[in-house]
Amino acid sequence: MTSFEQAFKNIDDILWKEAGCTTELDYTEQTSWLLFLKYLDGLEQDKADEAALEGKAYQFILDKQYRWESWASPKNATGDIDHNKAMTGDDLRDFVDRKLFPYLHDFKQKADNPNTIEYKIGQIFGEIKNKIHSGYNLRGIIDLVDELRFRSQTEKHELSHLYEAKIKNMGNAGRNGGEYYTPRPLIRAMIQVIKPRIGETIYDGAVGSAGFLCEAFDYLKSQPNLTTNNLKNLQERTFYGKEKKSLAYVIAIMNMILHGIETPNIQHSNTLTENLADVQDKDRFDVILANPPFGGKERKEVQQNFSIKTGETAFLFLQHFIKMLKAGGRGAVVIKNTFLSNTDNASVSLRKLLLESCNLHTVLDCPSGTFQGAGVKTVVLFFEKGAPTQHVWFYSLDVGRNMGKTNPLNDADLVDFIELQKTFADSPKSWRIDVADIDKNTFDLSVKNPNGGEEIIHRSPLEIMDEITALDLESADVLTKIRGLL
Repeated sequence: MTSFEQAFKNIDDILWKEAGCTTELDYTEQTSWLLFLKYLDGLEQDKADEAALEGKAYQFILDKQYRWESWASPKNATGDIDHNKAMTGDDLRDFVDRKLFPYLHDFKQKADNPNTIEYKIGQIFGEIKNKIHSGYNLRGIIDLVDELRFRSQTEKHELSHLYEAKIKNMGNAGRNGGEYYTPRPLIRAMIQVIKPRIGETIYDGAVGSAGFLCEAFDYLKSQPNLTTNNLKNLQERTFYGKEKKSLAYVIAIMNMILHGIETPNIQHSNTLTENLADVQDKDRFDVILANPPFGGKERKEVQQNFSIKTGETAFLFLQHFIKMLKAGGRGAVVIKNTFLSNTDNASVSLRKLLLESCNLHTVLDCPSGTFQGAGVKTVVLFFEKGAPTQHVWFYSLDVGRNMGKTNPLNDADLVDFIELQKTFADSPKSWRIDVADIDKNTFDLSVKNPNGGEEIIHRSPLEIMDEITALDLESADVLTKIRGLL
């Protein structure tokens, strides 16, 4: 176990003693805000040193008493913690709750625009609360965080892997943590197919823990012969995201920072409240990578922002993504596999929209167990906006084993898919259909593998009941409108 791993383990051991921290979500949240302030202190120190070398004065973002070096880890002449100045117990807790958090929250009002680090400081500390109620536990955690160094790329790389592991554990822990975690091998395969390029903009409107953006950053950063301008572009004008939930927003910011993006372009907002009629060319993106939440029931006023009205969150997101793509832009989106066959009006209309406005060239059918803790099967839709679909290439992923927490999806499982997809080749697991042959009344895409495999749709009783419920709600809505006319 590395020193970083040991520090993370020791932090979790202390948080386990806290009554206000009961799940992996709480552990990750509380670790995140402390890591962020430690990171911010290092960033400010680096910028101050750079300014000094140029003979300039650096204007610190935080007032001196609120800097990490002042309240969290004051040092003596030998560089050790000055225990005479370092607060602990009730004094430390009260300072954090009554002074530090309100001070940091106020940055949202002071910031010039939402893309500044000042604005993000204000958002983060306006959305989360300190749940470490024992000032002695807080002192113990601060001392552990203070030992972490992530100034070098090597240190950031190791810390980013550990942080990803925390996010994965959080997803496995259940509750709503699974919404924030998409298996990284699946994300990497989606990126390999989409092939984003330097200079393109990449967007995820349901950003979660920012896994798609972080992996896309790693992919582009590894490209050969990058210039200084390329790297600046990756830092400032490539990756964009929106996230509704407070905890996920904080985690996304921290995850991108640890991957090397200093001021992530992540907005804390509900994507679905934006009216699609207001979207202009300047708002659109070259690439969209996403795994939107499904199963949600959006309110009627939210549905009014979309041409295809439905309570299913994922279907609204798919409409949003199609609209947000530039002409010629590419998308890869995870969605429930029942999208391919559902018979309700919204599903049929959405399939029609996708096939007629985009080239849906690839559908990857994922096996059960791909998303740990989720009881639904999913597919990944790969499409390009601007021309209607002529043919769809299907690949049914079969890893040859039962997947679970101890045996998850890995990169090797997807090598065959990535290779065959390049030429849309036929194989025992893959085949193509001609869109001219599908039913134009239903636009049903749940076709059977002609090479002897099973039909791509495998619906559980729970999924069938969900569809019946959705149809019942749709019927009730129609009846209500009819009664209103009588």
